[in-house]
Amino acid sequence: MLVKPGKMMVTRSIVVMTALILALSIISGASLVNIMIIKGEEYQSDASEQQLYDSLITAPRGDIYDCNMQLLATSSAAWTVYITPNGIKKLESEEAEEVKKTIAEGLSEILDLDYETVYGYTEKNSYYVIVKKKIEKSAADEVRQFILDNEELELTKYIGIDETTKRYYPNDSLASVVLGFVGSDDQGLSGIESYYDNDLTGIAGRVVAAKNAAGTNMPFSYEKVEEGTKGKSLVLTLDSYVQYTAEKYLEAAIEENQIAERGAAVVMNVNTGAIIAMAVKGDFDPNEPFELSAEDQAKVDAAETEEEKSKLENELLNRQWRNKAVSDTYEPGSVFKIVTAAIALEENLINKNSSFYCSGVTTVAGRTYHCHKAGGHGSQNLLQAISNSCNPAFITIGQLVGVSTFSKYFKAFGLTEKTGIDLPGEANSTYHKEEDMGPVELSSSSFGQTFNVTPMQLISAVAASVNGGYLVQPHVVEKKLDENGKVVETASTSYKRQVISETTSATMRELLQFVAENGAKNALVPGYDIGAKTGTSQKVSKILATGDDYLYIGSCVTVAPADNPEIAVFVMLDEPKGDKYYGGTIAAPVNSQIMKDILPYLGYEPSYTEEELKALSLTVPDTVGSSVEDAKNKVTSSKLEYKIVGSGEKVLRQLPEAGTKVISGGTVILYTEDVGNEKVTVPNLLNLSVTDVNTAASAAGLNVEFSGNTTMGGLKSYSQSIDPGETVDAGTVITVYFREDSAADG
Repeated sequence: MLVKPGKMMVTRSIVVMTALILALSIISGASLVNIMIIKGEEYQSDASEQQLYDSLITAPRGDIYDCNMQLLATSSAAWTVYITPNGIKKLESEEAEEVKKTIAEGLSEILDLDYETVYGYTEKNSYYVIVKKKIEKSAADEVRQFILDNEELELTKYIGIDETTKRYYPNDSLASVVLGFVGSDDQGLSGIESYYDNDLTGIAGRVVAAKNAAGTNMPFSYEKVEEGTKGKSLVLTLDSYVQYTAEKYLEAAIEENQIAERGAAVVMNVNTGAIIAMAVKGDFDPNEPFELSAEDQAKVDAAETEEEKSKLENELLNRQWRNKAVSDTYEPGSVFKIVTAAIALEENLINKNSSFYCSGVTTVAGRTYHCHKAGGHGSQNLLQAISNSCNPAFITIGQLVGVSTFSKYFKAFGLTEKTGIDLPGEANSTYHKEEDMGPVELSSSSFGQTFNVTPMQLISAVAASVNGGYLVQPHVVEKKLDENGKVVETASTSYKRQVISETTSATMRELLQFVAENGAKNALVPGYDIGAKTGTSQKVSKILATGDDYLYIGSCVTVAPADNPEIAVFVMLDEPKGDKYYGGTIAAPVNSQIMKDILPYLGYEPSYTEEELKALSLTVPDTVGSSVEDAKNKVTSSKLEYKIVGSGEKVLRQLPEAGTKVISGGTVILYTEDVGNEKVTVPNLLNLSVTDVNTAASAAGLNVEFSGNTTMGGLKSYSQSIDPGETVDAGTVITVYFREDSAADG
């Protein structure tokens, strides 16, 4: 029997239900407030992290140009291949395994990677795993095709390609130690790339896109793109042609003189401090900075253990990246006599007519010093003393100057501090401080020994000696450009300070021209007035450490034009292992070759003496297509001889080709029929006089071009561009290099 609920029971039930509904509403409301308001931002962020894929867009790195806007470094398009392993994990085990194996096989083959390595990437717990960075377009296209070829596996869900940039140096190793290189993350690791990394690095952009749990696009569309901003571009003071010239002749000298510890050459504007060229050999290709030269790699391969291989490889890599002109110090030797002479002249302690006597030996505080000339130079004035590079004379000058004054000017010439050049890794000098310097230390310092400076410190001091007395700020970056190519900053060329007077500087210019004409003759350049000083220093600390006495550095500095210098060239060759080591013999010819090529290019007009004109190389005229008679006239009017091959009426080809340089009296072979070239054997043209070389080459049916100031007497050939015994076409031009082997520089 059912009992009908009473009114009170109904009321009580309604109250209870209302209370329950009210309680549930309060709890639900509180939860919604907590989710939507109190923790709404947190939950929204968590959801976004799961649903949104945030990717950086690499901003192009700024370009690097030479002073003529020739491109030296740029960033080109490249691609990064990545996979989404977490998406693969959503598949059934058999299907997942097939996808992983397919990805590993395909990408390892296309990207030249280890199969096991790529397979390992597919098993990581991540939405984004990079397989390989900075691949070329051809490889990226192969990956895209691979994805299409396996569309049944829907690889677009698991493989992605992001566009990025790759650093590219179009001139291979040109100026590599100055430019430096970047790492895999586009961060500058050496050279300008490192020093100006903040300027060159752009501001990265972003792509925010909706993704599902597999890391692929959601059914609805959402994507926000913030474009990146290209980094600042740099315009250097370097001139590519001057740089190429310096590197070419420096590298040849290193090979010719068997240089063990590399060499350096610097070309600088003495008035502004602009570095027009900075060459170091051996160097590297910044496109492949972690590759060693074949010679160095052979050393690594010869190491016995893996640990030794790794250690040696790191040492050799750092060696090839190291900028010898900035990061290494050396004892400058007799080149430093420029500074000693400038100090004494400025202090009115000596003049051009001051007399110095050299018996070949001198003693200071019980220490005996020898002159490089046995028996000495006898009585000599200042011009002769610096031209003779006489150590006893400069020891006397040093003692006249005294410790205090010497130390004051040593600092004023910038030799106690870094130059501040805008390149990384600049070394500082090591020298005798005033409180530690006695008469012995002063004596050795006066002729450039027992202290160390960098090539940059030395060339800056030389510039101050000849430019009117001003210490300049060396620099390699002239301008900075924004992403639109607008100049946003220009280098300052203000002087640091005046070290010596214009009067003293004028005397120094006169002294250096006298040295070039009477002492450092191998540095002369036909048609130009040159100032020069050579130097040879022993590597004393290494000699003491190794017991090897044959450790020298040969160097030379030249300035031009001598009466009003603008260009300075410094060359150093570290540890020659050939039979010559004096700077005047091995370095000065390099200075001459560099100056000979760059002075006309930079707009300095030559002015030849009558004797120089006679020795000047002539340009072979173009006779191809001309009648035989016209060709004869062209050749003879160029002061050259001719030889006709064939019986045709017109010249079909010629040797040497038009525009080639040969000496007066050379022979141009005119071919009037289509016949083969006559072959001849190159004779040995070494250790001969200018006349003998000309005679031997002519007898062999060859032409020659001379390098070196062949108007000087007593020159001997020391190198030829084509080796003796080689077979070449008759009429081929052989460049023969001459120098005075008796040059010495104390």
